[in-house]
Amino acid sequence: MTEQAQEPGWATARTLAEALPYIQRYNRETVVIKYGGHAMGEEAVARLFAADAVLLKMLGLHPVIVHGGGPQISAMLKRAGVQSTFIDGLRVTDAATMEVAEMVLSGAINKEIANWITIAGAEADVRGVGLSGKDARLITVEKAVRTRKNPDTGKDEAVDLGFVGEPKLIDPHLIEALIRAEQQYIPVVAPIGVSADGDTYNINADTVAGALGGALKAKRMLLLTDVAGVLDKRGELIRQMSVADARAAIADGTATGGMIPKLETAIAAAEAGIEAVVILDGRRPHAMLVELFTEHGAGTMIFR
Repeated sequence: MTEQAQEPGWATARTLAEALPYIQRYNRETVVIKYGGHAMGEEAVARLFAADAVLLKMLGLHPVIVHGGGPQISAMLKRAGVQSTFIDGLRVTDAATMEVAEMVLSGAINKEIANWITIAGAEADVRGVGLSGKDARLITVEKAVRTRKNPDTGKDEAVDLGFVGEPKLIDPHLIEALIRAEQQYIPVVAPIGVSADGDTYNINADTVAGALGGALKAKRMLLLTDVAGVLDKRGELIRQMSVADARAAIADGTATGGMIPKLETAIAAAEAGIEAVVILDGRRPHAMLVELFTEHGAGTMIFR
């Protein structure tokens, strides 16, 4: 290596040059990002995430962010003296809980993320726009239906989750208008939807990201989590999986616990039209950039 190449700035220039093929690959493509977990609760990490989202926009991508907020909802309910109940990972949501969930998700969290993006993108006038599925009927839901086996009778019985919904119809026109506007907007979507009757429902954020990504025909969906990705039975990271591989990992016990619903979301998203879904650790700084703009990747890719 020449002495000149070791001077400050040359390594950065080389990295940018090596990223060119990937920048061209994603130019004017939509990337849906599910942002949640502990990465969302730390201000320093949140600021880095916002700056990376702005960088994606400046490099010609159309980032669309869907965020969660389960821990924050639980904390607010606890302060209010309300005990949360979960069935198959879904929070049983009565009217009072729904009111708190909407306040936390569509209010505090959504606007904070949008604000961090606007601050990070101030020089280039890139702005975060906070939305929920209730805006312009972006997400129409139907009531989620779950069953559990009765231990006494052995029969499956319906379980009422309250105001928990599943996306029935995604109308992407508002998002498409924002990402293709002359101004530089980054949509930030809270996982709240509305039924055909006008009732408000809480939705699993991973599910929203997958449904929205499918409707937008996104090139990539990034599921930012608290783990490196899908691990094999030896505890080593699996870099790539087909949809068939992902189903097999669920069936043979390779995927366990919270990874199962994430793989199920990835499978559904890939089958809905997203080219590939990547599960990666959102706590690592610049994980999105490593995944999209280097040959190494940063997590587990699930593809059709």
